[in-house]
Amino acid sequence: MQDFVQLWVYLSTTPLFGLTATLVAYVVAHGVYMWLGQAPWANPVLWTVVALAIVLTLSQTPYPTYFSGAQFIHFLLGPAVVALAWPLWQRRNEVRRRAGPILIAALVGGAAASASAVAIGWALGLPADLLRSLAPKSVTAPVAMGIAEQLGGIPALAAVFAVLTGLVGAVSGKYLFDALGPVPSQVRGFALGTASHGIGAARAMQENADAGAYAGLALGVQVVLSALLMPLVARWL
Repeated sequence: MQDFVQLWVYLSTTPLFGLTATLVAYVVAHGVYMWLGQAPWANPVLWTVVALAIVLTLSQTPYPTYFSGAQFIHFLLGPAVVALAWPLWQRRNEVRRRAGPILIAALVGGAAASASAVAIGWALGLPADLLRSLAPKSVTAPVAMGIAEQLGGIPALAAVFAVLTGLVGAVSGKYLFDALGPVPSQVRGFALGTASHGIGAARAMQENADAGAYAGLALGVQVVLSALLMPLVARWL
């Protein structure tokens, strides 16, 4: 027990704390996820976030102290997102043939995701800055923060909304698609990538390569369309 206390004191005062806590939490959550047969509600990202929030709260560890170590994992998000392009490249001819329907689906899906969130928030009486932060919720968090800033929203809140949206999509997507009946893997993946960006794409990749490829495509298309069109639409409105 004394050795454990000494280890905790050491880790909590160095950047290793954030890195170690994140890796341990994810490995345990992923192990439970696999043991449960990859049940959507046991999504390891969701439970890793919950576990880390509890640990940071109970230990009264400031977020900057945690992130000083976790930034090493944060850096790997870039290469991980780029790696989603490989299965898409393998299907480039198929995607080229479907370019028109894909673009239309991306426009309609992105507009529905943004407009529905803003409409619900407006109906609930949320302030204008919160509505502007909600608009890019289905875009991956770093881009959502930039879009929210251009719209006059709160970038930090936009990141929170984006992460929550991704987690909700990853957890509920399978149940929703099962309720709709047989849905092709490409459609499931594209819908998850459109509505739930990177976290949804990761969940689609676990389903099969086709779903993962189209989820990665939807993620990239939404980033481009949202970054270009949302500020223009906001000015017009």
